[in-house]
Amino acid sequence: MKIEKSSNIGKSPVETDGAKDVGIRWLISKEDGAQNFAMRMFELQPGGHTPLHTHPEEHEVFVLEGEGTFIFEGQEHPLGSEYVVFVPPNREHRFMNTGDSVLRMLCIIPIN
Repeated sequence: MKIEKSSNIGKSPVETDGAKDVGIRWLISKEDGAQNFAMRMFELQPGGHTPLHTHPEEHEVFVLEGEGTFIFEGQEHPLGSEYVVFVPPNREHRFMNTGDSVLRMLCIIPIN
């Protein structure tokens, strides 16, 4: 069992090639005893973005606050607060903050 305010969980910079001004908080992970899914919070600063990438696992995203663009296989899709995004496996994608404040998103992934 875990109950914690998200702001009390340490934030680390995303240092993957192609990422700019992105922080991550691992809200729930294997270290907490989760066996099936991990929950992460991404915080993209204005002008920040995740790398353009693919991976074999799907993930589900919920935008908590901010404005941005989701790039999916070369097409741009605007997004904002309370948007949901399903990212299928092995499909090229990127999240970009196009607003003036932090773009904060929850991202759920399977634990391998």
